[in-house]
Amino acid sequence: MKTKLADLATGQTGTVVGFSKGSKLYRQKLMAMGLVKGTEFSITRVAPMGDPVEIEVRGFALSLRKTEAEALTVEGAA
Repeated sequence: MKTKLADLATGQTGTVVGFSKGSKLYRQKLMAMGLVKGTEFSITRVAPMGDPVEIEVRGFALSLRKTEAEALTVEGAA
């Protein structure tokens, strides 16, 4: 099931499948941080208001603002 990274909850895992249309500014930034198609990650923390979201990707913790998390299309797993 495809969704936005921002829609996943703490403890869920997923795989990056693409980027939202119109997100060219964030696309380059996210790709530079290692979030390319096929990258697996897990949600480790979400702030009370949903911003930022902390994910574990490639062995390190990465915090993303909600707008950056909205730019990522992911396939989520339980």
